[in-house]
Amino acid sequence: MYKLCFYVPESHLDAVKKAVFAAGAGRIGAYDNCCWQVLGHGQFRPLEGSQPFLGQHGHVQTVSEWKIELVVADELIHDCVKALKKAHPYETPAFEVWRLSDMQF
Repeated sequence: MYKLCFYVPESHLDAVKKAVFAAGAGRIGAYDNCCWQVLGHGQFRPLEGSQPFLGQHGHVQTVSEWKIELVVADELIHDCVKALKKAHPYETPAFEVWRLSDMQF
């Protein structure tokens, strides 16, 4: 199992979540569409050669973004990351993938 975390502006929050859920992310036991999300602020500066969704070249842009965390089964992680990248408005979306331990109790 993996944990997938990503940041997305509110304008695309539902579309990106829908894409990763459709690819199989966010399933826990007999539940689907499971995630945790929190609103925060991200910043970046588009460099020459970039094609930013927001902001202007050479200027620091601050934007409200949602951080989404969800789990993904091993065999679905590649498809879920592909779905995230395809649905996300940013040229280079920020995301993390963490391998989770399988703990038996």
